[in-house]
Amino acid sequence: MPHSRPPPSVGAPLLLPALETLAGAVLLVDLQQRVTAATPEAEARLGPALVRPGTPLAEALSVSEGARGLEALLTHGRQVEARSRTPGAVRVMRVRAVPVEQGAKRLGWVVLLGAEVETEGTRGDAEETFHGMWTRNPGMKRLFRIVEKVARTESSVLVRGESGTGKELVANALHAISARRKGPFRAINCAALPPSLLESELFGHVRGAFTGAVRDSPGHFRLADGGTLFLDEVGEIPLELQGKLLRVLETRSVIPVGGRASVPVNVRIVAATHRPLRREVEAGRFRADLMYRLRVVPLFLPSLRERREDILPLARRFLDELEQNGPRHVERFSPGARQLLESHGWPGNVRELRNVMEYAYVIGEGPVLHEADLPPEFSEPRPPPTSAVVAVPLPGEDTHDPEALRTALARAGGNRTEAARMLGISRVTLWRRLRDAGIA
Repeated sequence: MPHSRPPPSVGAPLLLPALETLAGAVLLVDLQQRVTAATPEAEARLGPALVRPGTPLAEALSVSEGARGLEALLTHGRQVEARSRTPGAVRVMRVRAVPVEQGAKRLGWVVLLGAEVETEGTRGDAEETFHGMWTRNPGMKRLFRIVEKVARTESSVLVRGESGTGKELVANALHAISARRKGPFRAINCAALPPSLLESELFGHVRGAFTGAVRDSPGHFRLADGGTLFLDEVGEIPLELQGKLLRVLETRSVIPVGGRASVPVNVRIVAATHRPLRREVEAGRFRADLMYRLRVVPLFLPSLRERREDILPLARRFLDELEQNGPRHVERFSPGARQLLESHGWPGNVRELRNVMEYAYVIGEGPVLHEADLPPEFSEPRPPPTSAVVAVPLPGEDTHDPEALRTALARAGGNRTEAARMLGISRVTLWRRLRDAGIA
């Protein structure tokens, strides 16, 4: 007896869960552009009333460009943005459609609801982009307004923030919207160079000033004349150079290494540090008079831990950038990946998040970014994250003391980046102090 075709209902209970497992939030749409079914995730995102069978797709989703956008979505297969109003919020998401065909006959479409690009509930939740920085965080937005005010002045600015929070972006913004914007912007990391080379890089040198000085060099102050000079990790400048820097700021002139004549310079200083200069002054490692010269207007950049509402949207933005030149298209994060990203301590802040997204994009495959795509440290056991960085030496400890260095390394499980963060110093400074203390 020949086998009869199974009734259409057989296997139907598995259809929507299988679609959700593979693609997340999905709508099934017929040739009349009406919703015939929705996965639970799509129903949760759009609301049950908007995904009832028979609802026109144009009502379930308000596609950008209206009817023309809907045609681009269904007829031309173009990814578009769509809005759907749910109680208390307007969701904006990326949407694309895959035609469902049987032979040469089209039956309808699978409409995939991709990543949200914006969620606006109140005015304070709206996203803002400011000179390369992006946020929904109210504290960051307040910082943007302060930067706009300060940029109109000539006051020296000291930016405080952990590594990777965007201190140089703030310095660039201060320059870009100031009266000096047509002048040069120069940046130097004061922690990355030994004292002898740092002096030459800052103030320049004359030919023959030292071995290897085969020609005159202007230095960053003269190269920044008429513009802005960004001194990153200014707290790492050795004491003997701090006096020379103070003289330059007071006289508005520099004397190159090996030279005798002073050269006038017209430069606005924006400095940055990841730890309090006042404590460095109290410890005798930084001159108070120089601190007051640099710290006319202090600005404080929050860590990524303090703006957790920005983590997933920023991760999505970094993925969008990677997709411009890469073969993979990521539609969504798995629940496990979302949880790991949101709960991570982010000691490297936004810079670390960008690197993590690049790793996950390269390592993973398919439209879903899973927890297994994230770097190994996300799956390793780790202590619960602290609510804030320890930006000063540990209680009772001096970061120059070998025992304090050993303690920090032990607490960080040998991770030098984490040990430096705990001690409130840069990795370069930690390396120097370990070397000086004879600790391998």
